Amino acid sequence: MSRAATRPLRLGIRANLAQFSLLVGVNALVGGMVGQERTVVPLLATRIFHLQAFSAALSFIVVFGATKALTNLFAGTLSDRLGRKPVLVAGWLVGLPVPLLVIWAPSWGWVVAANVLLGINQGLTWSTTVIMKIDLAGPKRRGLAMGLNEAAGYGAVAATALATGFIAQHAGLRPEPFFLGLGYAGLGLGLSALVVRETKGHAQLEATTHRPASGGLGQGLSAGRVFVLTSFRERALSACSQAGLVNNLNDGMAWGLFPLLYADRGLSVAAIGTLAAIYPAVWGFGQLLTGALSDRLGRKWLIAGGMLVQAGGIAIIAGVTGFGPWAAGSVLLGVGTAMVYPTLLAAIGDVAHPSWRASAVGVYRLWRDGGYALGAILAGVLADTFGLTAAVGAIAALTAASGLVVAVRMDETHRRTPGRAEPPTGHNLTPSRATPANGHVPAHQPPVEPTSDRPGGGEGAGLA
Repeated sequence: MSRAATRPLRLGIRANLAQFSLLVGVNALVGGMVGQERTVVPLLATRIFHLQAFSAALSFIVVFGATKALTNLFAGTLSDRLGRKPVLVAGWLVGLPVPLLVIWAPSWGWVVAANVLLGINQGLTWSTTVIMKIDLAGPKRRGLAMGLNEAAGYGAVAATALATGFIAQHAGLRPEPFFLGLGYAGLGLGLSALVVRETKGHAQLEATTHRPASGGLGQGLSAGRVFVLTSFRERALSACSQAGLVNNLNDGMAWGLFPLLYADRGLSVAAIGTLAAIYPAVWGFGQLLTGALSDRLGRKWLIAGGMLVQAGGIAIIAGVTGFGPWAAGSVLLGVGTAMVYPTLLAAIGDVAHPSWRASAVGVYRLWRDGGYALGAILAGVLADTFGLTAAVGAIAALTAASGLVVAVRMDETHRRTPGRAEPPTGHNLTPSRATPANGHVPAHQPPVEPTSDRPGGGEGAGLA
């Protein structure tokens, strides 16, 4: 038996720092797979394949979003049943051909097909890295964990969008910008298969002391019940699901329409790449602050406020012209998204029982990433009918409305009360002895005392 298999499991970022850091790096590679497309593919549609209709040019985002959304649902369920690591490795296997299909594409249909595979890749890999970090971190620093995860992913989106813009400016739209994607896919697969370890046991450890918010949120829920609760019935979960959908609806619009809007106003490919990088860069690195901030201030008002800030940024981009004002709007859009993105995931983790948390994350991400498809369709139809500026302005109004829904419907999910127990970092639970085949921890499990939230208690106020 290996040393890893017999080592006692512990919750907390610091207690699992090596694996947590590895998963942060893996998620950066996942984000880079999307980043390779943010600048270049919309321009391929119009300049290489000569698509005239905006709705046709955005078709790759429609299939990406729809495929990723459905894959998220299955990724969560499979992670609960089979474990996290097999799903992660499968996602990287599916992603390997994506850059090659775009490089070799003789027609736009090949690019669309590549984005079907990219959607599956993102649904399996990003969902799993989210779930695994929630498993490792435990409840105390869940917001910080999601901030680090999303910062790595969207920081890589930004860096890759910027890099591919400059590469395309000097070497052309194909094939050189997509060599980065080949490297990301190969490295991600190798690390996930050979170095990443399974984390499902950490979720089972947390389940021993988890206290559901109400009697209907305990363990043993069916997949259908989890879907209904997350989508419609439970106030916080459903509010998060609609906010996630609208967040990615406006991101799908930004991905597809912003490069075309900037190109229509005469910007160079390098300048478009810079603007395409500003928004996810602020979004990505801002989450290092906002994820941890939600652990202190709570989730609800960061989400509601963030949606309104996003709406303001989009409205600025719709209403002004010029690199400087567009950059300012992109910064504001990034700030608002940073407020929302990790906080939504942390709120889902607050409410969902560890035994069905992965499934709830999958349902949430079904709705959230379905926003890519809906956003691309809506933005394309509006742009074809009313023009680019009107389409962007309409999405700004819809984003503001979503923030108001959160303010009215969502309950606060993060309550730092003494009654919430968390296993201390030294709690001894090994995969071989503590988790029977049925997934339930034995009733004779030793009692666990709540950990202190005071500075210096447990592992300290920084990392848990």
